[in-house]
Amino acid sequence: AEQFTALKPWLVGDAALLPQAEAAARLGLNESAIKVAIHRLRKRFREVIRAEIAQTVCEGGDVDGELRYLVEVLARR
Repeated sequence: AEQFTALKPWLVGDAALLPQAEAAARLGLNESAIKVAIHRLRKRFREVIRAEIAQTVCEGGDVDGELRYLVEVLARR
């Protein structure tokens, strides 16, 4: 939970003013380890979102199209 809290800004786009070095120090990691952790968090998030969307479309449905639409809608915010 502590790692997720520290890395969440890079997942939701709020990390513009937060240096990765600060998160690394907070978690007792080096900057390379933080970069890997952020990459893994984003990858896992994509996998989970894709799986959730796949459950909402017809069998063989257009998951990629739904993902594009979701991104488009969220970008308008």
